[in-house]
Amino acid sequence: MSAAPGSGRENESYVVGVDFGTLSGRAVVVRVQDGAELGAAEHVYPHGVIDEALPAGGPRLPPEWALQMPSDYIEVLRRAVPEALATSGVPAERVIGVGTDFTSCTMIPVTADGTPLCELPQYASRPHAYVKLWKHHSAQPQADRINALAAELGEPWLDRYGGRISSEGQFAKGLQLLEEDPELYDLTDHWVEATDWIVWQLCGSYVRSACAAGYKGLLQDGAHPSEAFLAALAPGFRGFVRDKVEHPTGALGTRAGGLSARAAAWTGLPEGIAVCVGNIDAHVTVPATGSAGAGRMVLIMGTSSCHMVSSAEPSPVPGMSGVVDGGIVPGLWGYEAGQSGVGDIFGWFVRTAVPESCAREARRLGLTLHDHLTRLSAGQAVGEHGLVALDWLSGNRSVLVDHELSGTVVGLTLATRPEDVYRALLESTAFGTRRIIEAFEEAGVPVSGVTLAGGLLENTFLTQLYADVIRRPLSLIRSSRGPALGSAMHAAVAAGAYRDIHAAAAAMGGVRHDVHEPDPDRAAAYDLLYAEYCLLHDYFGRGANDVMHRLRQLRRTAVSTSAQTVTGGTPPASPPL
Repeated sequence: MSAAPGSGRENESYVVGVDFGTLSGRAVVVRVQDGAELGAAEHVYPHGVIDEALPAGGPRLPPEWALQMPSDYIEVLRRAVPEALATSGVPAERVIGVGTDFTSCTMIPVTADGTPLCELPQYASRPHAYVKLWKHHSAQPQADRINALAAELGEPWLDRYGGRISSEGQFAKGLQLLEEDPELYDLTDHWVEATDWIVWQLCGSYVRSACAAGYKGLLQDGAHPSEAFLAALAPGFRGFVRDKVEHPTGALGTRAGGLSARAAAWTGLPEGIAVCVGNIDAHVTVPATGSAGAGRMVLIMGTSSCHMVSSAEPSPVPGMSGVVDGGIVPGLWGYEAGQSGVGDIFGWFVRTAVPESCAREARRLGLTLHDHLTRLSAGQAVGEHGLVALDWLSGNRSVLVDHELSGTVVGLTLATRPEDVYRALLESTAFGTRRIIEAFEEAGVPVSGVTLAGGLLENTFLTQLYADVIRRPLSLIRSSRGPALGSAMHAAVAAGAYRDIHAAAAAMGGVRHDVHEPDPDRAAAYDLLYAEYCLLHDYFGRGANDVMHRLRQLRRTAVSTSAQTVTGGTPPASPPL
């Protein structure tokens, strides 16, 4: 398909952004001149999140495991990209670059040529051969040991991660692989972030993303943790960086290579166009708001939430996921914080805790359960439900950095209704965000304003609730596909259309300013509930009562005992291999 003569489009250029999320991948075709999104498509991962049993049969997975199939990611390139291009009406020959982003930290053990171990038939029944999704949290014991040793030895990099690294990171998951399946660890030639692996598949070049390497791979000031430190964790871990991780690193917005003939056939895009260095989904969204300067927080709300802030200087902020020089945009220190469960929490509730009578009424009204429960809870006054919840159903990413913590709802009675609990869960995520903002400002990192992005923006009750809880006006990103747009913008820079991402952001991004203003009366009422949230936060999260950790251990013991009863023999200390 070609542009019609005289249409003005024959001289325009375009870029493609591909956003790999938790459950699906989304592609968008974007005009370089102004960021207009002309076509989009989504492909849902056929295997979804693997958290019960492997698709190849194999053993039942223990608690806190979350795996994926890398072939699902390739299908996004085969399906969503061509569909987005066809929908846009843009001639393929006018596309000059492609950029990608991924959930992080999502890790893949691969051979020297990039083949995931799970795609080799002899390893298809081994859990550790698969992609470890960002929310794979069973490496918490390894993360605890890394944190304890780093604190004991005074490792200087620890402050860059708020004093505690997460079980979601590259090193905790890598140590788990070594200790629970040493054979597969030895067979792993590269321990690759998914954002780097997909770029490798697109252009044939393995280039590490400076963003992922800094936030998730402990790369600070040009160095990783020392081999002596790694050997002190486990003797076999000494060469982890040298043998499994270290590789050439590319800055954001730079060219990793040209689109290969194979990937051109998958996508329908021209061979040789610029393939941008990969990025993390939250971080890449920031310039899509049209501004990549210091002080403004971009809050990306989806299955989890990330809170992104840039600053001219680095400061240690307790409980942050990381601060990296140029980690979000060049020339500024980028801070990341987050909540490991937000949309996931709301999804869990409607799947597991809503009576059929409520679901039936939603169907009668032609509403989703989320919309129905939102309408019911929106009619309440603040505090009317008599509840307060902790947003830790997937652990705490910030500011406690502890994925052994769990959720709770206080105040339940026989009169409590589903919409009451649903609203309390919505509120708990807003309280968690307020706690994170306060942690930034307590550490001397100012937050001058907040912009929201992500899939949850469609719930206007929720976004107004956030404004009331955090007592700040909230702006909204213009695009409904912020990460994909941000990836496309980086592709434009990699292709030479803009000098840097700041220029691309000014031309291609956008925001609707101060859409939600806090209501003074609701904000005052929420202050009272937030005070109760903080009491529970510190009581359960800072060691006053360790019941959540004890319950996790009781669960693991019970699961192992159950496995022994079914299969006979000694309960496994780790997933059967």
